[in-house]
Amino acid sequence: MTTSLRNRLAVPAAALLLALGACADDPTGPRARAGGASMNEVGAAAFNGFIRIGVVPATSIVRIGSEGAYTVRNKVTGEPIVSGSGETLEVSLGSELVTRTSMRLQVSCIFTADPPTDFLARAQALGYATHTVQITTSSGAKCWRVYLGDYPMGTSWSIREAFRQRAIADGLARTDAFWPWGGVTVTEGVLRYDVRRGAEVFSSSNAVVLQSADGLVTISDGTRPEPTVRRRYRGLAEVALNSTGTLAGINELPFEQYLYGVVPRELPPTVWPQAEAQKAQAVAARTWGLASYNKRAADGYNLRATTDDQVYGGYNAEHPVSSAAVDATAGVVAKHAGKLITAYFSSTSGGYTAGYEEWLDGAAPIAYLQAVPDAERGEAFSRVPSLEVFKSHPNPTSLRAAGEGDYESDWSRYHRWTFEWSAAEISAVISRHAQRDVGRVLEINVLERGPSGRVLVIEYVTENGIFRSTRNGIRSSLQFINASGAYENLRSTLFFIEPVKDPRTREVVGFKAYGGGWGHGVGLSQTGAAGMATRGRSYDEILRHYYQGIDLVREY
Repeated sequence: MTTSLRNRLAVPAAALLLALGACADDPTGPRARAGGASMNEVGAAAFNGFIRIGVVPATSIVRIGSEGAYTVRNKVTGEPIVSGSGETLEVSLGSELVTRTSMRLQVSCIFTADPPTDFLARAQALGYATHTVQITTSSGAKCWRVYLGDYPMGTSWSIREAFRQRAIADGLARTDAFWPWGGVTVTEGVLRYDVRRGAEVFSSSNAVVLQSADGLVTISDGTRPEPTVRRRYRGLAEVALNSTGTLAGINELPFEQYLYGVVPRELPPTVWPQAEAQKAQAVAARTWGLASYNKRAADGYNLRATTDDQVYGGYNAEHPVSSAAVDATAGVVAKHAGKLITAYFSSTSGGYTAGYEEWLDGAAPIAYLQAVPDAERGEAFSRVPSLEVFKSHPNPTSLRAAGEGDYESDWSRYHRWTFEWSAAEISAVISRHAQRDVGRVLEINVLERGPSGRVLVIEYVTENGIFRSTRNGIRSSLQFINASGAYENLRSTLFFIEPVKDPRTREVVGFKAYGGGWGHGVGLSQTGAAGMATRGRSYDEILRHYYQGIDLVREY
């Protein structure tokens, strides 16, 4: 059976724009786990107390449902599409939609309510192909991105540069006009959302929203096997078009309830039940979520549910301890000089957090993200760790014995860790990094360290050349081999490394690293926060220790 809702809507052109540098209309900072874009402030009009999470960022089929009574509606008209109880439905796109990626010149982003029709008409009269898409910037403002031209992917630079110069000469582009890296993906044609319930198909010309009577919905990727235990989410389930022309499964809910599903995934209370540490994590998560609120606006939602942004587990992940921490700090955020901070955090600092400038190439120091010792570890750790301190640790964790999937249950094991590579293993690791056979690795030299003792520049001297790596790139250049035989990035850049020599011949037969911590080490140390809480520190003391010079403000 098919309902009469086969009204078809011509799709406004939607585009994906990925630029190597920051777009003039929407500058973003480095992508990071629980760090994301460094947007310092949320526009007042942007935040309405709710948040939209891309639970399924991109797929061809999205499953939505409810264990109770539900209604699916056309998001724009509010017209009911289908109702039921205790069911799962599949939403896909109708076949009339066509997605195409090509090279287009971005010439401007115009902050007007309506499309720039006069400009487009002038460009078209001169023979230019035109395309526009309205986007929401990080401040919540809307602008129309304007593109000229339509060249196949792979078109040579000389052809594109000649076109760019022509557009400048015609007064249609400025000298900063550029070709977005990765091209521009445009979705054209007639849009139809098909909602399937068994053999029945119900269609909508707009995005669809499922509301459940019990306030809980399910959302999952319909191209993957259905999970044994369905993950439930508070609020609404929505299926809408994203910037790539595929579908996104979106969970919209009150912002504070979103944090109920974030805090226990970022600092599991089953392992770290300390109330003040949980409160500190709640404030950090709230601050980061608000500071990055419009990070994914081009995709129709605010943030993803993964380590790309903040890990969000929905209703299933909620725990009374972490929910109480969210409630106890409701609306509290961290600010520096009147602006929301970028509240970076990592699992284990190894005794000393990293300064922001130690993490990313070219990064300038940030006043509130300085290298500081883990206060709970006492005076012995008030100085930068040394090789002697690392080597004297009684029981460091062997990374070779580390299995995959240990990311939440046992972080404190990695306060100190060690790994030893054979000559063949280190050659394979550095060859992967150099993307060529490097032969024997003769020396590994640390050329520079940061304020926390983290390695900033490392040099690999091999038979077939000298190779360097810097800052966070070091972790992927110097990988270890886990218990499954898989390569993994080094746990952190806080380490010392020595050659292993044959005691008889003194020949180098491998290398051994002594390290500490897990993650980039910037900002709040989650296990450090738990240690401080155990020793009686309050959540505001914890936050002010890891984020220097901040103010804690009740934002709403």
